[in-house]
Amino acid sequence: MLIDLHGHAFTSGMVGKAGHWGPDVHWDEEERPNLRVGNWTLRSLTYERRKRQDAGIPTDPLEIAALGDATARLKLMDRRGIDHMVVSVPAHCYMYWAEPELGMSWSRAANDELATYTAGSDRLHFWATLPMQDEKAAVAEARRAVTELGAKGFSLGGANLGGRELDDPAFFTLYETCCELDVPLYIHGFTQAEARGDRGVEDRYDLTSFMGFLYDETAAFCNLIMGGVLDEFPQLRIYITHGGGMVPYHLRRIDMMAYVAHDAKNRKSVPEYLDNFWFDLLLHSPAMRRAVVDDIGVDRLVYGDNFLGSEYVSDLDYTAGIGLSESERDQIRSHNAARLLRLPAASPS
Repeated sequence: MLIDLHGHAFTSGMVGKAGHWGPDVHWDEEERPNLRVGNWTLRSLTYERRKRQDAGIPTDPLEIAALGDATARLKLMDRRGIDHMVVSVPAHCYMYWAEPELGMSWSRAANDELATYTAGSDRLHFWATLPMQDEKAAVAEARRAVTELGAKGFSLGGANLGGRELDDPAFFTLYETCCELDVPLYIHGFTQAEARGDRGVEDRYDLTSFMGFLYDETAAFCNLIMGGVLDEFPQLRIYITHGGGMVPYHLRRIDMMAYVAHDAKNRKSVPEYLDNFWFDLLLHSPAMRRAVVDDIGVDRLVYGDNFLGSEYVSDLDYTAGIGLSESERDQIRSHNAARLLRLPAASPS
């Protein structure tokens, strides 16, 4: 059994739903999907396709189709041994920087599309996106997404959510709603400066994406703990992707800083809050994956691979080759995710 919690989907029905921000996708002459958001364009080529291209192997048409076609995604999932998958909008499309009315219209349209995309199979699920620049609208959309559309939780950027951080009291009603609805938060960083069309600093080599995401996700962890959020909402559950950002490698440093920071509000040591968090093993070094297992523990780990994303590797099992028993691998590959998502009947279809 494998439950993959980190995949993205973008459908034709999402195009233009954020007004002048777009978003839209077009394919260039090299069959690369180019995502436009405002004045910024993501020219993407995944590791998987580059590897095939360099080896002279034709592009797999299913990989191109799966972004917006659930049937193609399910065929790929079958081919790659994935039983369940939870998808979200691409992180470049959170739209927290958009005008509030556009943020709301985008979130509603995107969640409607994700609900339709996943409705045809009990193997597909989705993380809803929320208009975090308007906290009241975010709460209203959160309720609608779960109670009417069946969302499994909410996908949030880790930092700068409409100019605020996750410890802002304006978001407390949302956290209360998460606890009431019994759904988790899924933290995934986003390319902030580029998505806003702020060209003041050139984003060479996409550093604000593949390194900036890790900062955002680490900031989310720190703000939720040091801002006292988890003392106010001890039932809140949070999944942080990309190996937990920088958290597992600097957990003790974060704990030390939380102890000496004059404005930290946490009532316990940082490691005592780990029961609120789940991390995946989306790290490309076996030694680093093993380090996360040793420091965080098997009980707090789930499976996410950025399915078809930039760094996706189809033949890499993130739980293999790092000294795990079969029961430990099962925990990470499915049991912990079923518990996190409240999927008691999760089974292959």
